[in-house]
Amino acid sequence: GSAHNHCSSSQALWTERPSAKYSNAQHGSSVRCFHISSAMFQALRTALLPRAGCSFWDADSERSYQELFDKLDTNNDGKVDVAELRAGLKKMGMFRHGAAQKIVLTGDQNQDGCLDFTEFTKYLKDHEMKLRLTFKSLDRNNDGRIDASEIQQALAELGIEINREAAQKILQSMDIDGSMMVDWNEFREHFLLYPAFNLEEIIRYWKHSLVLDIGDSLSIPDEFTEEEKSSDVWWKQLVAGAAAGAVSRTGTAPLDRLKVFMQVHSSKTHRINLIGGFRQMIMEGGLMSLWRGNGINVLKIAPETAIKFMAYEQYKKLLSSEGKKIETHKRFIAGSMAGATAQTAIYPMEVLKTRLTLRKTGQYAGMFDCAKKILRKEGAIAFYKGYVPNLIGIIPYAGIDLAVYETLKNTWLSYHAKDSANPGVLVLLGCGTISSTCGQLASYPLALVRTRMQAQGKHQPSMSSLLRTIVAKDGFFGLYRGILPNFMKVIPAVSISYVVYEYMKTGLGISK
Repeated sequence: GSAHNHCSSSQALWTERPSAKYSNAQHGSSVRCFHISSAMFQALRTALLPRAGCSFWDADSERSYQELFDKLDTNNDGKVDVAELRAGLKKMGMFRHGAAQKIVLTGDQNQDGCLDFTEFTKYLKDHEMKLRLTFKSLDRNNDGRIDASEIQQALAELGIEINREAAQKILQSMDIDGSMMVDWNEFREHFLLYPAFNLEEIIRYWKHSLVLDIGDSLSIPDEFTEEEKSSDVWWKQLVAGAAAGAVSRTGTAPLDRLKVFMQVHSSKTHRINLIGGFRQMIMEGGLMSLWRGNGINVLKIAPETAIKFMAYEQYKKLLSSEGKKIETHKRFIAGSMAGATAQTAIYPMEVLKTRLTLRKTGQYAGMFDCAKKILRKEGAIAFYKGYVPNLIGIIPYAGIDLAVYETLKNTWLSYHAKDSANPGVLVLLGCGTISSTCGQLASYPLALVRTRMQAQGKHQPSMSSLLRTIVAKDGFFGLYRGILPNFMKVIPAVSISYVVYEYMKTGLGISK
């Protein structure tokens, strides 16, 4: 029981904030985050040490490497393949999904899919060298031991604040002799047969905002590691995300049109329900009229994604001092500012989208005709109608979305992180969907006011007077008109965008 508690709590701590939405992988530190439970570690020791004749496994001696190799090489062919390594790690209680493949992949120099003794020894020596560097970077006062305050300090540099007690739990998982300090031997034994689970890898699992396009673009931009930025992975991911958004918006466009319809036209005296709304739209303009306004909704994805991503990088640079990791609250500010910048740049397209969605048959010949008529009748200012509630809506949406996502993620990690850092597709999509839905709930009244303001012609009431009118006429729930079709489109939108995103990633050659 205690081993289990150590494990789940300390893993959760090591991985406190890896959300891609916000996570900053550019820490450049050689500190790596690992975790094996003390129970696993004991199993490893008893499996490996019975004949070593000393309390610490002397990894420098060929004999201990040979012993370990013989133990893993169950069919005695002088080679260890993935299956044997996996079985060996399982026996030692050290099984982690993908660990065996990773070790073989890293150490296999002649590409024959398994490790001979030379490759095995070389892998362990190289890995030990990396561990030595990690140990040195953790050991701040160079006394050859790591204590709780040094763990706290190292994590603080990664943007993870933990208390003393939590740091001691992490320490205990590595501490064999109960001294509440970890020396090099203990550290090496703990991690030698474990391909480093660093923060970047966990971040990849928790990438959040890119895949989910539920038609609202208020979430904070995605985070890319330095490695992804230097390769062409980042733009391919943005392209895959944009394509996923385009398909999912087109797939759920009828529900989106119904939502806008209900936001603008539904009231206590003139109730519009789901079936009635669809019937009305089809009678007025035929089946294809359900997709009115979808063209521009899809068109605005590309400029918005690009502007948001570039602005986010710039704001992050402005807010963080040179070479230092950016803190979470600053990342939230940078993300919100990037969202506001992108919204400001493409806002006229938002107004056009609302007008085109609500148009009657034959009212506009198309996008440009619509823009011309608005300009002629209402002037250029009309393209920024509803801009203020839209801008205010970014803060509660992005803030609540992030807070809920982080809470759900950390809850999952605290229960399941001992098994794997990879939560799996369903957990990720579930967390993302719930957090986005909560964000939408909070900012929905502002979205409704924005849509009403965009839809209105020359006589433009102010935001506050419109809010008062709606509440006076329809009560508090009048601010949530159209929320049913809005929630109905969340699950199909998430599912479609996830599937398309995965296919696009495979097509672009960036599938992990």
